[in-house]
Amino acid sequence: MSRILIVEDEAIIRSALKRLLERHGYEVSEAGSAEQAEQLEPAGFDLIISDLRLPGEPGTHLIQAAAPTPVLIMTSYASMRSAVDALKQGAVDYVAKPFDHAELLETVSRILHQQSMQHSPPPNVTDEGGGRQAMIGNCTAMQLVYTRIRKTAPADVTVLILGESGTGKELVARALHQQSKRAKAPLMCVNCAAIPETLIESELFGHEKGAFTGASAARTGLVEAADGGTLFLDEIGELPLDAQARLLRVLQEGEIRKIGSVETRHVDVRLIAATHRDLRALSKTGDFRLDLYYRLNVMQIELPPLRDREDDVLEIADILLDKACHRHERQGLRLSRAARQELRDYPWPGNVRELENALERGVILAEGHLIHPDDLGLAPVAHRPLSAASSSPSLGGSEAAQPNAEDDDLSLEDYFQHFVLEHQDQMSETELAQKLGISRKNLWERRQRLGIPRKKTARRPN
Repeated sequence: MSRILIVEDEAIIRSALKRLLERHGYEVSEAGSAEQAEQLEPAGFDLIISDLRLPGEPGTHLIQAAAPTPVLIMTSYASMRSAVDALKQGAVDYVAKPFDHAELLETVSRILHQQSMQHSPPPNVTDEGGGRQAMIGNCTAMQLVYTRIRKTAPADVTVLILGESGTGKELVARALHQQSKRAKAPLMCVNCAAIPETLIESELFGHEKGAFTGASAARTGLVEAADGGTLFLDEIGELPLDAQARLLRVLQEGEIRKIGSVETRHVDVRLIAATHRDLRALSKTGDFRLDLYYRLNVMQIELPPLRDREDDVLEIADILLDKACHRHERQGLRLSRAARQELRDYPWPGNVRELENALERGVILAEGHLIHPDDLGLAPVAHRPLSAASSSPSLGGSEAAQPNAEDDDLSLEDYFQHFVLEHQDQMSETELAQKLGISRKNLWERRQRLGIPRKKTARRPN
């Protein structure tokens, strides 16, 4: 987890920035001046975000004091002179107040990505057809995934991959296998949700001839077939309890026994499991064995949903579009500007799989050389949950009202609503917008999103 130090003398801005960054997975500390920041050993952080104008020493003082930690300068004095001066003194970049949350998060992600000493290139994965492709994505969350794969693969321990359906859990399992010491041995992939409950034990552990009706010949199970290699169990939360007990014995003793047999066999298998469900919660309801959960959860890799990978969506879309064009022999198709915006704004409940299907439709239905939003066939989004980067007022208005102690505990949305309702009787819309550091149009849009009615002016009697 990246550590960020915020240096800002305005308490409400500092607190709101801290909440925003923490919601996006960063560990955040704060200081009210450059002197306070120096007491926190700023060189130990991954990034410092500092206001330019501070009590005492300016924010640029930290550029040398915190070296080699990069310093991102915030300034409400958005002149080119102050920005260029900060860059000349060694600031890694600057953001001008008032700034957009999405822009700030994108800048922070880019800086951390560039400065990271543990940058891991996307691992190459061999697909079932023997072709090689790199896992796609360069956002901060995916960089953490790549690093975890690189560290975990050689360790030969059990791995639990978590993530929503369609996020690419099997790709991670293949990368783990191909970077492990077992890469030359078989990788057996099993979707536990796709095999009928009555057959799952036979599929995994095998059976002897006559073990049950229809068992006309002995069969080797997939666990034994993976001997020396890796067994990947996708959607392991769907595994029946009887099969869970057998799997637990494989993990504990390294032994299997075919259905209908009294003979046990030793197997050397590395297990990788994946699920979109909460196995610990399932164990409380008796649907999943707690002892098996503990055996599985040695190392954990969590894949982010596509809606949290905004910077990666269009990169993934371009690669998937190219493949779809090859499949359907429609070279030269491109996404229109409106279609690209549609892809970026859509919440993708079905993740990468849904994105791939949408592009497939677009390639088939497109007329001419451009794919338009109607060709993608995406369902209209009645209400998309507001992210911290889009639903909250812009931070950093230098003239924003001084917070009291109660305001420090408010979320960004609460602060916006609290400020507007408290001051709209005394201020015009223009004054409110200026105090919040946003435009009147932005103020109106946020009123609509948060359901804050505009104060009606009383009509004068005729």
